Amino acid sequence: MLNFDLMSDQDRREAAAIERRRALDEERKKRIFNPKYRISLDYAALDEQVEQKRKQKEEERQRDIQFEEQLAQYSEISKELEKQEKTERKKLAQEINTFRLNFQKLQDRREYDLNDPNTYKAIPARLYDDDPRCGVSSAQKFEGEDLYSKERAAIQREQLKAFLDQQTAEKEAAEKDRIDAENAYKAALMARDQRAVELSNLENECRKRLNKACSEYNRALADERAFKDAEKSKQELQDTMAHKYNVLMSDMMLENVDTASNLGPNRKVATQFKGMTAAQKANFIAAQKAQILEGKEKKLQEKRLEQDYDEYVSNLQKTICAMDNEIARQQRQLNKQVAEENKRLSIEQKNHQQYLKRIVYTNKPTAAYYDQFNRTAR
Repeated sequence: MLNFDLMSDQDRREAAAIERRRALDEERKKRIFNPKYRISLDYAALDEQVEQKRKQKEEERQRDIQFEEQLAQYSEISKELEKQEKTERKKLAQEINTFRLNFQKLQDRREYDLNDPNTYKAIPARLYDDDPRCGVSSAQKFEGEDLYSKERAAIQREQLKAFLDQQTAEKEAAEKDRIDAENAYKAALMARDQRAVELSNLENECRKRLNKACSEYNRALADERAFKDAEKSKQELQDTMAHKYNVLMSDMMLENVDTASNLGPNRKVATQFKGMTAAQKANFIAAQKAQILEGKEKKLQEKRLEQDYDEYVSNLQKTICAMDNEIARQQRQLNKQVAEENKRLSIEQKNHQQYLKRIVYTNKPTAAYYDQFNRTAR
């Protein structure tokens, strides 16, 4: 303790300055050694991390939903397979029981006389050495007999127990082997079902693409047919109107006197009409030929469209197969590169660990080395 009575004003000022510095040092130590005051927070980065974590949780939730749907599908498949397996096993067990009932009866066995329940129903004259029924004249107990039959029976029971334990262990091992074989069979079935699902998905994708191409082609044909039908309807309407106009404006409807009489030049009377002229016949035949050529050209166009469609479908299937092969090849190459890179990194990591253990971390620090830090705030 400082004796303030013997201290001068200069000593008191120095002591007060020392105490003030000491208090400031203690306050600074509390502020520096407290991570809440030493480390500042980046709230924008924290908000970004929270958003990223939320997106990651949403992606995991969507992935879990997909996994649950696939698991439900695989569960239905496994239930159906298990149901079929149970049915087959039940049928096999019924067949085995029927065979046993018909061809393996108990009384037909070779050792049935040893297991016959009626064999030992008659009580023997002597059950054990101290049987009270065995008197002097019973002629059931003689000298030289096995007097240690109980010990021998106990030893035999122990031997029988050991034999039964061995049989139990063998049965358990056989049951374990059977369970392992069933698990391997189920795993093979699951792998086969998974491959079938993948092939089904691939087939559905190809079928979707083919149906899309077919729908586009059918849509084009429907548009073309609609356009032709509209043009045909328009032409028919024009022909109908022209026919009506010609009928209404014909000489018969107008009751033309010149036509009805035999007078006048270039007048055609029905009773004197002898047929068309050569020019009219030539025009008529030319029109028929033009119609025939038009029909042939239309059929050729339809056949050409069908051939183009078949060629398009074939090329599409070849392209899909080529894309699948290329994807598989790239996946194999990528797996090979990843395996080589992992192998190289493993070797580098092993060498680095050996370098750290043998060269860098040879001098291990003691507790005295760590105790020299964080003593003051300076």
